[in-house]
Amino acid sequence: MTALRPEHDAGQDGPYEQGAYEAAGAFEAAVDRLADPLNDPLPGRHASPWFRADNIPAEASGAQAEPPAQAEPQAQAKAKARAPQGVQSPEGAPREWYDPERFERDWYGQQTPAPAPVRAPAPAPAPAPVPAPVPETRVQPAPLPFPLDDETIGLRTGLEPDQAGDAESFRESEPDSEGTDPEPRTGGRAERRRAAKGRGRRHAEQRPDTAATAATQADKPMSRVEARRAARAAKDSPAVVASRVTGELFITLGVLMLLFVTYQLWWTNVRADQYAGKETHKIQDDWAKGDRNPGVFEAGQGFAIIHIPKLDVVAPIAEGISKEKVLDRGMIGHYGEGALRTAMPSAKQGNFALAGHRNTHGEPFRYINRLNPGDLIVVETQDAYYTYKTTKTLPQTSPSNVSVIDPVPQGSGFTGPGRYLTLTTCTPEFTSTYRLIVWGKMVDERPRSKGKPDALVG
Repeated sequence: MTALRPEHDAGQDGPYEQGAYEAAGAFEAAVDRLADPLNDPLPGRHASPWFRADNIPAEASGAQAEPPAQAEPQAQAKAKARAPQGVQSPEGAPREWYDPERFERDWYGQQTPAPAPVRAPAPAPAPAPVPAPVPETRVQPAPLPFPLDDETIGLRTGLEPDQAGDAESFRESEPDSEGTDPEPRTGGRAERRRAAKGRGRRHAEQRPDTAATAATQADKPMSRVEARRAARAAKDSPAVVASRVTGELFITLGVLMLLFVTYQLWWTNVRADQYAGKETHKIQDDWAKGDRNPGVFEAGQGFAIIHIPKLDVVAPIAEGISKEKVLDRGMIGHYGEGALRTAMPSAKQGNFALAGHRNTHGEPFRYINRLNPGDLIVVETQDAYYTYKTTKTLPQTSPSNVSVIDPVPQGSGFTGPGRYLTLTTCTPEFTSTYRLIVWGKMVDERPRSKGKPDALVG
């Protein structure tokens, strides 16, 4: 603890008496005790070993101050004697681990000139104030003199129904307990009920777009478990796979059937017409060269040409009724083999029977059902033109009824031998269930040297 100091006299206005500190060395001993950390009441502030009686300014002590010129060299000499050697301040005064300048500044005042003031940077211009939104003003209905109550509405016999509705609207438009001004309502109870029903519909109309919500959720990253669940959900089930395979099979089958129908109804006709046209030109060229001789012909060999002017049909006639060699090539076959052998046009009597497709493969006999009695049919050979007149048509008969191609066909109306023509084909169209028969009788035989008959010229 520090030494006790004499108390100041309550009636004394001046400083303490100097006699108590004028003893030799008393002031220096007091200062040394202040340097002791255990006795210093303000450690680290004014306790300094450099604080000595000879360093105290004259105005701080009660003793008479020395002249400045003599006091300053004497203080510097004493300070240099007490300072440890080797540590000097910039002014030549000794310095230790503490800051002696701080103590000198505390006791002697500011010794260095104050730094020049630094001009503070100009502040940035403040942003322009945003104008506050102007509150929306709502027109309030004129208040009624008094509010009404739903519970006493039946007792207000003095009010008209319109006045009761206006009073109720006034009550509902009054400010609530918090001071807010609710939206005014107009109309009576029925109108408010209709408005309440309309709000439900408006809420339903104002629902957010589910597609946008799903897209927003899809943008969020998924965890590993969620990714696995999503992968399993995206994987098709066996039933879906089976149905998909079945659908693909049906589609493939449908495409194949469509291609087959296209082939049968269109492509076979194209190919048959091409082959039949080439065969017709070949027969005519052979006749012009004299390479063909009348007589017995091989199966599939063309030997005549049939003309049906009413149907605009011109097709080659080949020996035999083979489907692959004759009929499917667009030609007309002659019954000339086995038990179904019939006469040739040049024979003096007999039945010249022919067969041809009604549908597909050139379909030369497709419209022979349109032939009527009296229509002419011309068979052109290497030597002559044979003209037949249609006499009768059998719309339908069994495929096994071979009597229709007999020398005197049954059902044709012919009663005796003669020179006849029989045309056979399938019926109904696009089937081979039955046979359609057309009969004719020869009415003219004209050598080629005399030119074409009138049926072909006209």
